[in-house]
Amino acid sequence: MQDTTVINSLEALREKRGLSASALAALVGVSRQTIYAIEASTYVPNTVTSLQLARALGVSVEDLFSLPAASANQTRMETVMPLSAVPGQPVQLCRIDERLVATAPSPFPWFLPPSDAIMTGKTRAQIADPAADFSNRLLIAGCDPAISVLARHMQSSGVELVVAHRNSTQALGLLKSGLVHVAGTHLQSNIPEIGRVFPKDSVALFSFAVWEEGIVTVAGNPKGVRGVEDFGRKDIRIVNREPGAGSRNLLDAQLKRLKISPDQVAGYQTIASGHLAAASEVSTGAADCCIATRAAARAFGLGFITLLAERYDFAIQRRHLDLPAIQTLLNTLNRAGFRRELDYAGGYDTRASGQRMM
Repeated sequence: MQDTTVINSLEALREKRGLSASALAALVGVSRQTIYAIEASTYVPNTVTSLQLARALGVSVEDLFSLPAASANQTRMETVMPLSAVPGQPVQLCRIDERLVATAPSPFPWFLPPSDAIMTGKTRAQIADPAADFSNRLLIAGCDPAISVLARHMQSSGVELVVAHRNSTQALGLLKSGLVHVAGTHLQSNIPEIGRVFPKDSVALFSFAVWEEGIVTVAGNPKGVRGVEDFGRKDIRIVNREPGAGSRNLLDAQLKRLKISPDQVAGYQTIASGHLAAASEVSTGAADCCIATRAAARAFGLGFITLLAERYDFAIQRRHLDLPAIQTLLNTLNRAGFRRELDYAGGYDTRASGQRMM
């Protein structure tokens, strides 16, 4: 009987390694039929076989087999003392004496950013540590706030993720110029766009997660915004994204469909660079609405109206696929702990995370 109580990632990880079922069976010392049975969840391997599979694939046993998230009736509920947190907003917990205190972490880093060097000219920098070689790092260009979650999980494996905050078009441009290892993109035509920008078969594309993008409103939606059609109202002011951003493309497509001229939209020319930056403008009252992700709305405890669900992908030059740090990134995308955090805190769909799309 098929075991539906365990999430099984064996087939996806085997294919990512480029191994046939027969090749993996030979490495582990079992039959090909056993590998197929494990992948189909009709056979549960013992501890020794599980450890051998994990060793052969270079992952942990938890990466291969994990328990599903608790169902609603198994969810643990606690009474907490909130510090400026609102329903629907992610919080961190800390026990103070007998009380469990909940505080909403700031979406912005209220501390000095990390620094390795000081620019002394247009192309010259003074390095703080003369012995540093920065070989344990990956540079990723993207706009998804959840990259910070990925960075935390990769750090436990000894790889530091350095993020250049860029929209999808800018990120792909940096990848083409060879200035980043990874480009995050959520253009609605990722695969055709990569085929247009890059030489054939020079780039691989992996799914990060599926997110919801839509209208972020003031908490409680006091102005009763129902959709983009309300952006033409005189009492609604938006904050926009820069040209080339996927959110800007989505807004422009919606306005065109509704035959609303950008000149009719108050705030159309007001730019915020990033999902969190745009949502911040709504949270402070500088704007009534913006187009951003559900995760950005959650971070500030704001309202959200879904317009679409789309996949956010990672584009990687194929010549970099064998880099150990890239392999760590791809392995992390398949880890149950990472997926669980992204599902729970960010409202992402991670079922396809780590799958190769091209």
